[in-house]
Amino acid sequence: MSNSMGIASAFVLSSLFLSPFAMAEESPAFVAHNAARAEAFDKAQAELTAKAQKPEQTRQTSASQAQPQVEKDS
Repeated sequence: MSNSMGIASAFVLSSLFLSPFAMAEESPAFVAHNAARAEAFDKAQAELTAKAQKPEQTRQTSASQAQPQVEKDS
């Protein structure tokens, strides 16, 4: 009997400790903060992608400019 009371009290205490976190997910401030964080993450990802593609494009253009065009003699 005491074992089941201990388990029940542990369950009640854990639910009391975790309930503020569950309510925080529904609050408008939490939702706005998550939206702002997601937007900042997307912006940073787009910037990193643009930076990664920019050197690749310059390498391709410089490689095509560096090779002289040689005409074959007939």
